[in-house]
Amino acid sequence: MSRTLRQRRGLVGETAAAEHLERQGWSVLARNVFVPSGNGRDVRRDEIDLLCFDPGPPPAVVAVEVRSARSSAFGAPEERVDGRKVSRLYRALSALDDAVVRSAGLGALPRRVDLLIVDRRTGRYEVRHLRGLTPR
Repeated sequence: MSRTLRQRRGLVGETAAAEHLERQGWSVLARNVFVPSGNGRDVRRDEIDLLCFDPGPPPAVVAVEVRSARSSAFGAPEERVDGRKVSRLYRALSALDDAVVRSAGLGALPRRVDLLIVDRRTGRYEVRHLRGLTPR
């Protein structure tokens, strides 16, 4: 399957983000997790870029939204994540089959949403990690 330029760039950003988190001692449990949402005919899919285990303290299961930027044409990467997106990520976390999380021994842990920015606007990778996003 061929990917668009945007998808290839997104994959580069997600890989950089996953490597950054693993260097921090996190475990990446899954990448690009699609979770069904809605009911009846209105079935959508929410996506979690990286589903991770943060060893803490306190330990948690984390849905990580990755934003990567090569230019400032559309504003700062942080400005591209709105309250609706954060709400969808929390919805996806709660809709995940608990068996998936429990199979990793993480069923009783709290869950949260983080944003990881891979900023390439200066020509080198700069990573910023915003923890515990809340819907606005």
